[in-house]
Amino acid sequence: MSDLRRKKLANLLVNYSTTVQPGDWVGILGGFTSLPILRDVYAAVIDAGGHPTLLIDDSQMQRYFLRNATGEQMNWIDPALKLYTEQADVYIRVGAPDNTRAMSSISADRMREQRSAQSEILQTRLERAARGEFRWVGALYPTQASAQEANMSLEEYEDFVYGACFCDTDDPAAEWRKLSEMQQHKVDFLAGKEHIALRGPNIDLELSIAGRTFINSDGKRNMPSGEIFTGPVEDSVNGWVRFSYPAIVGGRAVSGIELRFVEGKVTDASAEMNEDLLRAQLDTDAGARYLGEFAIGTNFGINQFTGMILYDEKIGGTVHMAVGMGYPETGSMNKSAVHWDMICDMRTDSEIHVDGELFYKDGAFTI
Repeated sequence: MSDLRRKKLANLLVNYSTTVQPGDWVGILGGFTSLPILRDVYAAVIDAGGHPTLLIDDSQMQRYFLRNATGEQMNWIDPALKLYTEQADVYIRVGAPDNTRAMSSISADRMREQRSAQSEILQTRLERAARGEFRWVGALYPTQASAQEANMSLEEYEDFVYGACFCDTDDPAAEWRKLSEMQQHKVDFLAGKEHIALRGPNIDLELSIAGRTFINSDGKRNMPSGEIFTGPVEDSVNGWVRFSYPAIVGGRAVSGIELRFVEGKVTDASAEMNEDLLRAQLDTDAGARYLGEFAIGTNFGINQFTGMILYDEKIGGTVHMAVGMGYPETGSMNKSAVHWDMICDMRTDSEIHVDGELFYKDGAFTI
């Protein structure tokens, strides 16, 4: 059962999410623990006529680098990775953490230093993707570590992961097309709107979407997906929000985050745990204190927090926001080495109004 679902997920990534075509240069990135599905993805790329490049990631090597690299090494851009990012057609990443706390002892400053040094690669990838030149998708392969983080057995977690991707159905791509159609109705409604107000026990926030575009995230960039998102006008965000779940960065959880915005900028920030990491992230660069993304999660197959942002930000009945880098295709002009998602539950006594009209109440759309 698991092998069949794994192959369905690999085929979904290659043939639905990134639609690999004959002659495409396709990067396949993952770690040693994701090797079973990387093999399936590799085979699917070959069957589609693509040219695969395997890119291996390893947390032990990454830890050694972060602890021991000199400033010169930290700032070095791998020319092979640079060439790939500038010229390849497709990027498929399948993470499979063997230890969700692997980076816990690495200082926030070292992680910030590396993120800043490598921001050129991220910027190129996002800009090429916005122009339609670089198709990419990220997914996760279920491991014991991730299952433990989600308080599940491996078998339960596999059911959760494959269910969230519709890989427990006969035709996963058909299910994604249905979700895409539903989300497109919401995106069409939001086109041309200007003002969003969010009210609830965890939020009192206003922002402008004037001139901005909502994106229908339907499994083409993330698998699973299930969200609509945009980049708010940079200086328009005012109010406060308390995030319902921990925000994870580099394997460290920052919980009890509260942010206050004045004219778009985070002016006050606190956390119940790892507040130093929150502040280090916000101080990375000038763009890190502004929102690059505002989104509404729509995947009701994901109904619990698991500690993996790929799933958690899609939880049906939540909104999430990312401080830092915005996606250019939304119209966002915010640039930063950071893109850090944080989730707020809207399922109780909460509303979203768009240009004064009730759009969303207690976790469900009203239009």
